[in-house]
Amino acid sequence: MSNERPEQKIPEVSLKYSFNPKGLERPLVSTSSTCYEMLREAFEPYMELQETFVVLLLDRGNRAKGWYRASTGGLHGTVADPKLIFAVALKTLSSAIILAHNHPSGQLRPSEEDIRLTRKMVEAGKFLEIAVHDHVIVTTGGYYSFADNGML
Repeated sequence: MSNERPEQKIPEVSLKYSFNPKGLERPLVSTSSTCYEMLREAFEPYMELQETFVVLLLDRGNRAKGWYRASTGGLHGTVADPKLIFAVALKTLSSAIILAHNHPSGQLRPSEEDIRLTRKMVEAGKFLEIAVHDHVIVTTGGYYSFADNGML
């Protein structure tokens, strides 16, 4: 490695958050059923076709700042990358997040991978001081809440 300075320029990094309504105009997320109703639309039209992972971003008052589609996969799975998910949470200055994904099969029971991922995300959130309030599995027939079932 030489001591010469490279002549290459590095790109500028910019952050953009495009929608920022006043705090009281944001919908309050007080229950898992509220979360389910808010996010059902985020999974359409692929609810029974492709597994999708969505993150609901919350402010300090548990009001929804918005949602982010972290990934869309196949019939049996999708990749939920903690780096990308927490990058979005950090960029939007979110205080908490709710994880959500659908099971195209209609099965509400979480898989072992769902449980492992949730634990991993909760631990990462603790380090970053971004609370993971819940992980909701969404289907056309209902939902499963990790928080409601004592799994957080």
